[in-house]
Amino acid sequence: MLILGIESSCDETGVALVESGGAAVPVLRSHALFSQVDMHQAYGGVVPELASRDHIRRVLPLTELVLRDAGCRLADVDVVAFTRGPGLAGALLVGAGVACALGAALERPVLGVHHLEGHLLSPFLSADPPEFPFVALLVSGGHTQLMRVDGVGRYAILGETIDDAAGEAFDKSAKLMGLGYPGGPALSRLAEQGDPTAFKLPRPLLHSGNLDFSFAGLKTAVLTQAKKLGDQLEAAGSTAKADLAASTQAAIVEVLLKKSLAALKETGLRRLVVAGGVGANRELRRQLNLACAQQGVRVHYPELHLCTDNGAMIAMAAAMRLQAGVQQANWVYAFDVKPRWPLDALEVN
Repeated sequence: MLILGIESSCDETGVALVESGGAAVPVLRSHALFSQVDMHQAYGGVVPELASRDHIRRVLPLTELVLRDAGCRLADVDVVAFTRGPGLAGALLVGAGVACALGAALERPVLGVHHLEGHLLSPFLSADPPEFPFVALLVSGGHTQLMRVDGVGRYAILGETIDDAAGEAFDKSAKLMGLGYPGGPALSRLAEQGDPTAFKLPRPLLHSGNLDFSFAGLKTAVLTQAKKLGDQLEAAGSTAKADLAASTQAAIVEVLLKKSLAALKETGLRRLVVAGGVGANRELRRQLNLACAQQGVRVHYPELHLCTDNGAMIAMAAAMRLQAGVQQANWVYAFDVKPRWPLDALEVN
């Protein structure tokens, strides 16, 4: 079975083909991605209307490219999957509209996929896929959650952010330091040149006794420190900006690390899956790998190029839901989207 996946929840247009069959893990046949970073950079962040219009321009050419690379025809597609939510409403409508139009034209069923479930299951696309059950750290620009995952569609939230997500903390802190957009990757690169112990920044909720997160207070602390440093941040020969970046990253990584280890201890599970854009952070991976190795815990990540939003994760999530029998594709081509859609509200039918 060939599943065509379309991702258009924010500022990346992704299309992919995944092949599913039997009991084996579905296989990625081809995928293509277009990032809108250059377009949004001039505005310092994502402009929803521009994002939607660009998805319209990109989705069909990317679909043609993916089919050509896989040596397939559009008629070979068995199911068309798309991101139903959460995300930007206008952007989601583009992907949903194209997917349902293709489904109707081909007389193929369609399936709306939860964006976060796509991230959650994306490590199954890697060369070292995990096995159920596991603890998942889903960490991205808009979401930070710890979950117990017992199977496809069987998710229990252990803890989540009560304000800013980890990715937001990276991006907002970077903006306060004048690092531009996208801020998170820029801050991480600069942090490699700095001293992570240079500034004492808070680790919110680190000792809260639960598995929830909070990063808004860290952003405020970074703002306060940046104001204190003033011109030192830009002074020639000064390491202040790199030190502040390294200290900020150290605070975020420590919280994510300690909470993940606490979740493993609480559940008694010996397998950790890390997914979402922040999962590409090298320092987070380094510390998680070290700590998990010391405790005999297996840790799994998506391939680096699949940490960002992409069509492969949407096609994979659809394939795994169909294979597990927790959802059926349908021939109803009227569609809606869910800009706000908690993962624990995901239907299992």
